[in-house]
Amino acid sequence: MKLCYFNDFRLGVVKGDQVVDITDAMKDIPHLHTRDLIIGLIERWDTHKAKVEKAANEGKGVALSSVRLRPPVPKPGNIDCMAVNYMEDGTLKEKPAINAFHKASTAVIGDGDTMVLPDVPASIFEGEAELALIIGKRASHVSQADAFKHIFGYTCFIDGSARGLPPPGNVFFQMKSRATFAPMGPWIVTADEIANPQKLNIELKNNGQVMQKFNTDDMAHQIPRTIEWLSSIHTLEPGDIVATGTNHRGLNAFMDGDKVELTIEKVGTLKFNVKDEHKRTWARTTRSQHKDAGKEGPHTPQLTGKHAAK
Repeated sequence: MKLCYFNDFRLGVVKGDQVVDITDAMKDIPHLHTRDLIIGLIERWDTHKAKVEKAANEGKGVALSSVRLRPPVPKPGNIDCMAVNYMEDGTLKEKPAINAFHKASTAVIGDGDTMVLPDVPASIFEGEAELALIIGKRASHVSQADAFKHIFGYTCFIDGSARGLPPPGNVFFQMKSRATFAPMGPWIVTADEIANPQKLNIELKNNGQVMQKFNTDDMAHQIPRTIEWLSSIHTLEPGDIVATGTNHRGLNAFMDGDKVELTIEKVGTLKFNVKDEHKRTWARTTRSQHKDAGKEGPHTPQLTGKHAAK
């Protein structure tokens, strides 16, 4: 099943090229606003799944192309992002130490929305293509054997970054938790729809050009280990997001006017725009291309615009 939010945060089920509104059928779930409904539904999925199916089968659909999709989890309690969690097409000789960071939930935007690059002296702005897990059941000190029991579904996720910010302060926090730096969507695909999430193709296009292309089988720390480790540090709650990391070799500069598409096999395609009022520019070069050319630094330098090196 595919669950989405659309228009004024109406909860819907996607059926082919149609979406069926199920908001009113879920009114027994306690909520302050319809955007809270999805977390309540995830918590009560065992008792409400049949009701969702009935509402989707009996309701009248409207064309997906006629609605505005919204983030499928507009207000997650936590966003945990795995750091350096791919073997980078075999270019890493050793498995990196398991690591993660928190991203502000207020950074979330949805399909068709715009990532806005802030007026800060970042050395580059990048977005990392990632498979995200939506937690379905409270998870504390979960074993790897039980990890998949705690996953409700999957969605596409972009981990936006403003890299190279100068001190003082927690530079990593400043880099990751900017407003609009967590595009996700276009919907949630429930876990029963994907037999093996460790064998999914991921592709990111920027203005139609393929920049990132990799498979989730290249994860250094696979999903069961990720949930085991994260849940040993803090309790994961229904509706929490776990972004599983990216292959950094295809990372590239995000610039004003870019149209980005992230496609994950069996999940869907997330589309969003990039805006930068300062019109800063970088070469359209991936990290691996920059390295293979023997250039200095981890990525291509800024070419023009505010904060560019004199």
